[in-house]
Amino acid sequence: MVAADHPEGLVLVSGPSRGGKSRWAEHLVSVCSEVTYIATSPSLPGDAAWQERLRLHRDRRPANWSLLECEGQLTAALQKAPQTHGLLIDALGGFTAAHLQTDEQEWDALQIELLTSLKQRQEPVVIVIEETGWGVVPSTAIGGLFRDRQGALAQRLASQANRSWLVVQGRALDLHALGQAVPL
Repeated sequence: MVAADHPEGLVLVSGPSRGGKSRWAEHLVSVCSEVTYIATSPSLPGDAAWQERLRLHRDRRPANWSLLECEGQLTAALQKAPQTHGLLIDALGGFTAAHLQTDEQEWDALQIELLTSLKQRQEPVVIVIEETGWGVVPSTAIGGLFRDRQGALAQRLASQANRSWLVVQGRALDLHALGQAVPL
């Protein structure tokens, strides 16, 4: 039996903003001897609040972790990351947002490419996923598209994940132990 907080294969960590997702994901992947942190969002140098969030994440990470900034090109980053490293992908929203202008056919191909690349990894992959749709319905079409694509992709990932965690209010809940899969 694998310890609850020892990652194996694909592990998902989801939850609302400021719930502790990234800290839990960092804890899970820290058991790997070598780690590559894949940042999916652009760095946005002109956004002071974003820069502060990036600094907090950077300051928490061990100095020996490698960093790949992929700005939405997640599959390319997965192929570039060493096979001997555990991976922490923070977060899925950067990937989803980077591809909102694609049509449905292109989006489906991107998802299949991502899922295939994840299956080829030898070491654990921990993905942070921003939960969407728990609050107000987005007032824009692009906001609704993000919510729909993010939610559907999270379910596709969950179908091949070894573990799924929901992190709320600083508490991590093991969804595989607590819940049942919803039939497709």
